[in-house]
Amino acid sequence: MMSGDSTAVTQSAPAPAPQDFVESILQLRPRVAVFDCDGTLWSGDAGAEFFYWEIEHGLISPEVAAWALPRYRDYKAGKVDEETMCGEMVTIHRGINVENIRHAAAEFFHEHVAKRIFPELQELTRRLAEKGCHLWAVSSTNEWVITEGVRRFGIPAEHVIAACVQMDGDRASARLLRVPTGQGKAKAIREVIGRPISVAFGNSVHDAAMLEVARHAFAINPNPDLEIMAAERDWTIYKPIA
Repeated sequence: MMSGDSTAVTQSAPAPAPQDFVESILQLRPRVAVFDCDGTLWSGDAGAEFFYWEIEHGLISPEVAAWALPRYRDYKAGKVDEETMCGEMVTIHRGINVENIRHAAAEFFHEHVAKRIFPELQELTRRLAEKGCHLWAVSSTNEWVITEGVRRFGIPAEHVIAACVQMDGDRASARLLRVPTGQGKAKAIREVIGRPISVAFGNSVHDAAMLEVARHAFAINPNPDLEIMAAERDWTIYKPIA
């Protein structure tokens, strides 16, 4: 949670220039930084977009797609909860060669998401890394898309905490290992990182538990529910434009 440090930009101040935003965080001298990804490091929902892309490109079989598409519509209608849906968007890859999934994720991200990266967040991670800050990505999107995306921010694959399944040899299984969303993000941070979090960045209410465990919390282009929460808790709000 934000401590009210005067060196950070507060949500009540006029919107800072991108460079001022970056500098305000560097002045905090963070040692460990965690980032949500979709909507925080880049605009849009890469997880949902990849879901449709891989069905269109035949990575997901027509039989699985026939079940998954109406299931996702139920989720959008509020009939399926966030954690369940995010888990199922990983387990639909059961039996698919993981290298094929990784290759598809790289092609998809390059073609559709890379152009929507927030430049100041990319600069921030680069400069934090130069100063010895440990960078982590925490996301409920599948680990293949997230790992591909965050390498552009200098976040190594071993520092990705995302929705993932166990492997059956070189193929994905339907056995979930983790779906970091809501309280699950804070739990994953405790279990995997196990260190105090200096700064955390997120864009939705599903990131709130993660933001709460950080010394300084930043709501990036927050959804309306998170924006209300950020204002109530004196978290910094910043709105980049892709």
